[in-house]
Amino acid sequence: MYQGETLKLDKLESGIVELRFEAIDDAVNKFSSKTVDELRRALDHLESDGVVTGLLLTSGKDSFFVGADVTEFGGAFSMSRDEIKAFLMLNNGNFNRLEDLPFPTVAAVNGFALGGGLELILACDYRVISTNAVVGFPETRLGIIPGWGGTVRTPRLIGLDNAAEWIASAGQNKPDKALKDGMVDAVVEPAHLRGEALALLGRCISGEIDNRHRRRQKQQPLALNPVELQMAAQTDRAVVMQKAGRHYPAPVAAVDAMVKAAALGRDEALEVEFDAFYPLTQSPQCRALVGLFISDQYLSRVAKKRAAGSVTPIQRAGILGAGVMGGGIAYQNAIKGIPVLMKDIGQDALDLGMAEAGKLLAGRVDKGRLSPLEAGTSLARITPSLHYAGIEHCQIVIEAVVENPKIKKSVLAEVEQRLPKHCVLTSNTSTISINDLATALQRPEQFCGMHFFNPVHRMPLVEIIRGDRTSSDTIA
Repeated sequence: MYQGETLKLDKLESGIVELRFEAIDDAVNKFSSKTVDELRRALDHLESDGVVTGLLLTSGKDSFFVGADVTEFGGAFSMSRDEIKAFLMLNNGNFNRLEDLPFPTVAAVNGFALGGGLELILACDYRVISTNAVVGFPETRLGIIPGWGGTVRTPRLIGLDNAAEWIASAGQNKPDKALKDGMVDAVVEPAHLRGEALALLGRCISGEIDNRHRRRQKQQPLALNPVELQMAAQTDRAVVMQKAGRHYPAPVAAVDAMVKAAALGRDEALEVEFDAFYPLTQSPQCRALVGLFISDQYLSRVAKKRAAGSVTPIQRAGILGAGVMGGGIAYQNAIKGIPVLMKDIGQDALDLGMAEAGKLLAGRVDKGRLSPLEAGTSLARITPSLHYAGIEHCQIVIEAVVENPKIKKSVLAEVEQRLPKHCVLTSNTSTISINDLATALQRPEQFCGMHFFNPVHRMPLVEIIRGDRTSSDTIA
C-alpha cells in the first residue's frame, strides 16, 4: 500500500492493515519531520482505501518509539509562535486522523514507548504491551510538556490525578503500573504480543467490543463536576509544586493545562495544550535541558564508538578507599553488573562503605526499582578487603583516598606494582594535578583523573581529566 523510509503499510487478512514503524537509517523509531510526513501519507492511503476493516500498529525495532527527534527542537523552538504551532499541529493532525479512522485501531507495543510514542498509541483505540515494555512522558525533563495530545487524552483515559503523576514526574513506567492505572489494556509475553493484539482487533471488528466508546471517552470533557475538578486541581498542583520546585515550571504547567482543558472537547483542549507548551519552549530551563540532552546523546555515541575500538572490556573494578564515597562508587559499579574489590586500610571504613552501598540498594528496593534478590546479588558483587589480593584481576582501579597529594602518590605507586599492564589507573581527585600525581607512576599513559561528584548515585556526571602523558586508549 505504502512504504517510506521510516514506516510501511502491509495488508494482512480480512481487511486488516499493519502500520509498521521501522526507520531504515536509524537504530530506533522517533518522530522526525520525515516520520511525521510519512505518517501523513500513510493516513492518506488508509482513509482512501474503502475495504480496510482494522489497523494494527507495530514496530520493526527492538523498541516501539523513543519519542520525538529532540535534535530538531533547537531549530523549531527558535521559530515564531505561529511557526511552532504549525510544526506541532502537523503531528497533532496525524494523531487526530488516526483516532478518527472509520475502523478500530490497536497498538502492539514492544520495548520503549516514550513521549510522542506514547501519545501515538493513545490516539489508538486500544494498547497491548509486552512484559518488556516501558511507557512514559519524559517531556518535563526537557523543560516542556507533551505537545501532541498527551495532556488531553491522558486525563480522559486514566483520570486527572493519575495523569498529573504520569506527566509531571517524567517517569518511565513498567507494564504493571501502566495496566493498573489504565494507560494500557493488556500486558502479554513478547512472543504473544502480535497474536493478542490481532485477537483484540478482531473482537473490535466483529462488534464484540465497542471501540467507539473508548474514542468518545478521549474526545469528550472530563467526567468531573466543578467541585471535584477544583479539589483535584488544588491537590495535584500542590503535590507537583512540592516535588518540582519553583525553578522547573513545566510540571506545574502540565497540571494547569489539563485543568483548564477539562471542560473542553479534544480539539479545543489541544489549543489549550499549545498555549501552555509554547512559553516553555522559550524558557531558559527548556533551552538548557534540551542542550544537556543533545550533548549527552552525542557523548554516548562518541563513547560507544571509542569503546568499539581498542578498549579493554571492564569485567572487574577496584576501588582504593572506602567510606561513603568509596561505597557510592562501589555501588555504582555493582548496580551495573561489574564485580568490584573495595580496599581500605581500616575495617571501620570498609564497614561504612558496605553500609552506604547497602543503604542505596535498599532505597531502590523500597521504590520498587529492584527486587530484594537483585539487591542482594548486587551487594554480593562488592568484596571489601584490607588487602590487595585480587586487584591483579581488575581492568580499572579507582583511587579514592584522602585528598592529600603525598598519600595519593604513595597509594598509586604501591598499587601500580600489582596491576596488569592493560589496567587503567584513575584518581578520584577534584583539586590535585593529574600531572603531579603521574610523576609517581611508571606507566603514566595508563593513568587519568576520574572525578565522581557527590552523591555518586545521584550525579550523572563524571569528570575525566587527561594528563599530559595519558593515552587516548586510557581516556576511551
